[in-house]
Amino acid sequence: MTEKELVIDDIITDAMATPSPAKSMGDPGITPLSPTHVLKDSEENEPTRHPYVVVVAIDFGTTSSGYAYAFTKEPECIHTMRRWEGGDPGVSNQKTPTTILLTPDKKFHSFGYAARDFYHDLDPAESKQWLYLEKFKMKLHTTANLSIDTDLHAANGKKVKALDIFAYALAFFKEQALKELSDQAGADFDNADVRWVITVPAIWKMPAKQFMREAAYKAGLVSRDNPDQLIIALEPEAASIYCRKLRLHQMVDLGTKTALNGYSPTENIGVGTAQGDRYVVVDCGGGTVDLTVHQIRLPEGHLKELYKASGGPYGSIGIDYEFEKLLCKIFGQDFIDQFKIKRPAAWVDLMIAFESRKRAATPDRSNPLNINLPFSFIDYYKKFRGHSVEHALRKSNVDFVKWSSQGMLRMSPDAMNALFKPTIDHIIQHLTELFERPEVTDIKFLFLVGGFAESPLLQQAVQKMLQGRSRIIIPHDVGLTILKGAVLFGLDPSVIKVRRSPLTYGVGVLNRFIEGKHPPEKMLVKDGTRWCTDVFDTFISADQSVALGETVKRSYTPAKPSQQVIVIHVYCSEKESVSFISDPGVRKCGTLKLDVSGTESPATRREIQTLMQFGDTEIRAMAIDVATSRSVKASIDFLSQ
Repeated sequence: MTEKELVIDDIITDAMATPSPAKSMGDPGITPLSPTHVLKDSEENEPTRHPYVVVVAIDFGTTSSGYAYAFTKEPECIHTMRRWEGGDPGVSNQKTPTTILLTPDKKFHSFGYAARDFYHDLDPAESKQWLYLEKFKMKLHTTANLSIDTDLHAANGKKVKALDIFAYALAFFKEQALKELSDQAGADFDNADVRWVITVPAIWKMPAKQFMREAAYKAGLVSRDNPDQLIIALEPEAASIYCRKLRLHQMVDLGTKTALNGYSPTENIGVGTAQGDRYVVVDCGGGTVDLTVHQIRLPEGHLKELYKASGGPYGSIGIDYEFEKLLCKIFGQDFIDQFKIKRPAAWVDLMIAFESRKRAATPDRSNPLNINLPFSFIDYYKKFRGHSVEHALRKSNVDFVKWSSQGMLRMSPDAMNALFKPTIDHIIQHLTELFERPEVTDIKFLFLVGGFAESPLLQQAVQKMLQGRSRIIIPHDVGLTILKGAVLFGLDPSVIKVRRSPLTYGVGVLNRFIEGKHPPEKMLVKDGTRWCTDVFDTFISADQSVALGETVKRSYTPAKPSQQVIVIHVYCSEKESVSFISDPGVRKCGTLKLDVSGTESPATRREIQTLMQFGDTEIRAMAIDVATSRSVKASIDFLSQ
């Protein structure tokens, strides 16, 4: 332990109402003075008129990204970004691929189709020097101890800081959106007039959400002094807000396979989302699948979450991985690994060719799918192995994949469907488990949204699983649902009134030792008083309902009058009830910092009242020095230091 850490440790250890003898036990004990839940008065909850002229939402996806906006004066009119240059055969391009290209000296070069096309046209020897990244958003979901210093790997194997890449991407969208707004206005549009919204999966943990916010600060979207100018929106929530406003002609009912034109096009979800209607939103993206359960509360149409968000890394890129595994099986893992590093641009080409065929997969297809192998794949394979690609296919025992005389991989429909199976099975298993939960009964609609929702194979699997229990609705512009909903959310963030906490959060405290209740090994005696250490003081439990604006109050007292900062470790667990911070499954997930400098007061025991909010898309903290009623700078940090 470094000297600096020791000092911090001392500060932490001193941050408690009753100076605790827990010093030697590792974690500080903190004795709360007033554990209470308070609900803010409703008038405080009224949204204040914000000065923003426009709301711009950025859907930063695993495979594709885009932005949309609406002016606060005409909230009904949502504009999706201008059509982009580039584009792939068979892929509608309102959004652009989430791909980024940096020059050999790691400076931003281009994003989206432009990045892909430029990279593709580089001379192979030169392209090895350039840094090309795609599908990098998943790293935020899969990294266990995400920090500001987390690295990403470019296609050529070189490392870059994830924060830089995310900041470059957000800065690119900021520039594009402001340019489009300026062109519309005929004058330079001021960033101060924009309220920004960035979408993230609902199953993301707090560190990943905070990482996105840090990247936005770095990109200059908003400044740290004005954090409220940026809202983090949860993807399925955004979809939900959009779906409940759908008109009948804007969606397809999978049961009837037709647009619901039988009803008047002005009604909202024709059959009506009535008071108390419950529905599930299944957001199937490139990287993750997110499931949320909402109930509509009329007359205002506010939404209430009925069960904590669930899902997992079962997005459509899982199919790409299966294809890669298939190639490894045929041509050898050693060759594929080499090829990806030595001919990165050709590998990208091959995956683009696969992408368009992937979209042609349907349950009842009978003719084979042909995938173009780039010339350099065929050429490099011959050099690497000393025999032809055709020979490898004949020799491999993969009988569904043949070599066609036009120089293509010919896959039978069964072979293609097999690549979808593991990903779709995961989604169906998750949906099945969700529908078995007691909270998830009487579900009237299931909205299938996100780019992967367009897959007929996935649609069929969901239909088969539900067996008519709920109506399956797919919005027409399914890939833009989240984007449009995120704009609506930015215009009125208070529309979702009740959420469920995904985890149990709390801190470690000292309590009076009670014989028979507390384990003897947790006992500490100090000045003749017996204390129980490591007690988990729960702020909020997993799956607990929490209203917007509802706060959890705790009071903490600095041990020494001279103390400048109180640092408190925050712990979390997936379990609903936790007794001790040492329980299995409990981990330290963040720190609460109270900056008490400059608030010296005559009171002998200064009481710092801390208010934490768990009802929003991000966890917030505020604090007040009770004696002087002055506010104290409070922050909760979830990124590992």
